[in-house]
Amino acid sequence: MSAALEHLERVVPAAPGRPELAGDDHPMRAVTRQIAFEPGGWTPERAAKVTALFDGLAIGWQDHGAEERMDPLFDALARGGHIPSRHCLEVGSGTGMATPCLADYFDSVVAIDLSFEMLKRAPPRCGHRVLADGSRLPVADGSVDSVVLMNAFLFPAEVDRVLARAGVVIWVNALGDRTPIYLPADDVVAALPGSWEGVCSEAGWGTWAVLRRST
Repeated sequence: MSAALEHLERVVPAAPGRPELAGDDHPMRAVTRQIAFEPGGWTPERAAKVTALFDGLAIGWQDHGAEERMDPLFDALARGGHIPSRHCLEVGSGTGMATPCLADYFDSVVAIDLSFEMLKRAPPRCGHRVLADGSRLPVADGSVDSVVLMNAFLFPAEVDRVLARAGVVIWVNALGDRTPIYLPADDVVAALPGSWEGVCSEAGWGTWAVLRRST
C-alpha cells in the first residue's frame, strides 16, 4: 500500500479550549487500530459492547457538538480537491452532527450507525438514516461517490468495496489526536487496500484527509 499524501498548510486556526478527551492510552485507540489492521479485530462480542456503549452515551450526545468540531469537515470539503457531489455514505454518523453539512453538499446522503439510540436523535430531514454495522455496509459494490468517516471506525475492505472507482474517502478527526477513535491520515492510507493519494491538513481543533485511489 503506497501513500502519496500532500500536507496542506493550516488555514483555519485552532480556538482555545480544545477538549482533551483522549491520548495514546485511551482504550478506543487500541480498538480502532485493531479494527483497521487486524483480521478478526471486529467480533460479534466487540460489536455488542460498542453498541451498548454508544446507546448509553446517546442521551446528551448533541451537547458535545461544539461549532469548532465541524471545522475539519468544512475545510476538507473546501480544500480536498474534486469531491463528487452525488451519493455520500456517512459511516458512524451518531446523532447526526455532520449530516446537515453533508446534506447541503451532496445530492443524497445515507447516514449509518450501529447505535439505534444515536440514530433516533439525529436530524429527521437530513439524509436517510440506516441502522447498520460498518463492517457490513448495506450498499452495493462501487455505488458510493464519497465515503465520509468522522470520528468513526475504519473497516478498510468495506470502504474499498462500496466506493466508486473515481470516488473519495473523507476521513475526519474532529479533535485531531485527542479524538478517542483516531488514526492519522498516513495510517488510513496504509490500512486501505491498494494504492491511494490525496491531501490532508489541520483545521480548528481537528485533522482531515481526502483520499482517492492512485491512477
